[in-house]
Amino acid sequence: MERGIMWTKFPAWQVFLWWHHLFLLWSTIEGQTRYSIPEELKQGSIVGNLAKDLGLVVSELYPRKLRITSDAGKQYLSVDLGKGKLVVIDRIDREELCGQIASCVLPLELVIDNPLQLHRVEIEIQDTNDNSPIFLTQKKVLQIAELANTGTRFPLESAQDPDVGTNSVRTYLISKNDNFKLTVKSHKDGRKIPELVLEKPLDREKLPVHNLILTAVDGGDPVRSGTSEITVIVLDNNDNAPVFEKQVYEFNVSEKATPGTEILQVKATDADEGLNGVIEYVFAEQTTDLILSLFNIEPSTGVIVVKGILDHETKSLHRFDVTAKDKGNPKMDGHCGVEIKIVDMNDNIPEIIVTSLTTPIPEDSAIGTVIALLSAKDPDSGDNGKIKLSVSSKSPFKLNPSVSNHYSLVTNRPLDRETNSQYSVKIIATDSGKPPLSSEQIIFVKLLDVNDNPPVFSQPSYAVYVKENYAPGNILSSVSASDLDFGENAKVSYSILDSKVQDVSVSSYVYINSD
Repeated sequence: MERGIMWTKFPAWQVFLWWHHLFLLWSTIEGQTRYSIPEELKQGSIVGNLAKDLGLVVSELYPRKLRITSDAGKQYLSVDLGKGKLVVIDRIDREELCGQIASCVLPLELVIDNPLQLHRVEIEIQDTNDNSPIFLTQKKVLQIAELANTGTRFPLESAQDPDVGTNSVRTYLISKNDNFKLTVKSHKDGRKIPELVLEKPLDREKLPVHNLILTAVDGGDPVRSGTSEITVIVLDNNDNAPVFEKQVYEFNVSEKATPGTEILQVKATDADEGLNGVIEYVFAEQTTDLILSLFNIEPSTGVIVVKGILDHETKSLHRFDVTAKDKGNPKMDGHCGVEIKIVDMNDNIPEIIVTSLTTPIPEDSAIGTVIALLSAKDPDSGDNGKIKLSVSSKSPFKLNPSVSNHYSLVTNRPLDRETNSQYSVKIIATDSGKPPLSSEQIIFVKLLDVNDNPPVFSQPSYAVYVKENYAPGNILSSVSASDLDFGENAKVSYSILDSKVQDVSVSSYVYINSD
C-alpha cells in the first residue's frame, strides 16, 4: 500500500501555518541559478541576463539596492543595474581560482531589498588550453651501468600542466634512438609517469653518452607541448642499482604533527657488496621547495620526518619522489614515490558572515519578517566543517535554515518598542568536530516606534470647584496625560469634548490650552 501524508488528520490552522512558513522561507532564500563560461573572458563580456533569469524587474534593481557578493573575496563580476545583466569586470583565471580541481565553480550571492531576498548564483569556469606542459628540470642526467639488464626501467620527471581534463598532459614521447623506449605509467589518481625502458644492451665503448629529448603533450586543441633534455651516461662496473620494496609509499599524518615526528620509512636493497651496496636516501632532484620545507629524510635510514608546519586546509596531499643511491663507482640509484595525506583536525573556528541586515524595523513587524541574511563557513573538512547556527530560544527571533550553511533571521513573536527598544541578538555557530568549536556574533536590532498607545491621563477623573461669577480668563484647573510612544507619536494635545449644559455648549463657559 502506498504511504502518504494524511492531511485530514491535521487541523486547518496547522496546515495554514505550515504553508505560511514554507512560503516565507522560499520568498527570502530564492532558488539557485547557474551559468557556464570559459576562463579568460574579456572585460565587459555578458555572462547572462540576471533580471530575466531571476524574474526581477530591471527598473526596480537600483531602488531595491541589488548588490553582489562572492566567497572568493575578489569581485570578478558585476551587475549592470540599467540592463539587469551579469558582466565580467576582471580577468578570470581558472587555474588561479581552483588550481587542479576538476570542477571550478565561482559562487555568488545577490541580495536585494524591499522585500529582502537572497539569490544564489553559480558560475562554472570552463578550462581553456592556455598553459603548456613544463618540466621543472629542463636537463636530466641519468647514469646507467653498461651491464644493466634489458627491460630495466628508469622513472623520469613528470611534466606539470595547470590545465585540467583533456587540456592536461595526455602522453609522453621520446626522441628516436637505438637503445631505449618510453612507457607511460598511469597512477590511480590519474597522473601519468614517464619511464625510460632499456630495450637493447648498452655498449660504453661504442656510445658512452646518449642524448634524448622527452616531450610532454597535452590533449587540448590546439595541442601544446613541453620538452626536457635527457642525458644518459653509460657507466662501467657496479652493475646493480638499489631497488625499493614498494614503488609507492602511502601514509596518513595529522596536521598537528610537530617537527621531528616520524612519518614513515622507505627501504631499498642493493645486491652488490661493500660500498656498492651501501645506500643513501635523498629527495629526488625535482622536489619542490614546499616539500623540502615540510619534510626531511634521514640519509642512512630512509625515515621521513616532519620538518615544518603541516596544514590540511592549505594542502591535504603531498606527493614526491625519493632516490636511493649506492656508494659504488660509478654510483647507481633507484626511485620510489611517496604520498603523504594530511589528516584534518578540528583547528578552525567557524565564522559567521552577515550578508544583509535590516535595522531599524517597525515594532509592529509581522511574525516571519526577515531581519538579516547570514551564512557560516569553516575551512575544516568532514564533520569538523559541518556548521549549525543557533539563537537563544528566549529571543523574539529565530533562524530559518536554507541551503549550504545559509540562514535567514526572522521575527518569531510580536515586538514592543515600549518594552524593549533594541535587541542584542546573539548568533552562535558550532561545528560538529570532537570537541566542537564555536564562535558567536551579536546583531543589534533597533525598533521604530508605531503609534500603538493612546494617551493616558494622570487620573481617571478630575473634580473642579469654582465660585459663580468667576472672572473669565482665570485658570480653573490643570490636567495632564502621557503617552508611552516616542517622538511625534508621544506628543499630546488637549481638547474638550463637545457637550451641553442646559442646552448651552460647555465650550461657551470654559476652554483648554491644546498644548
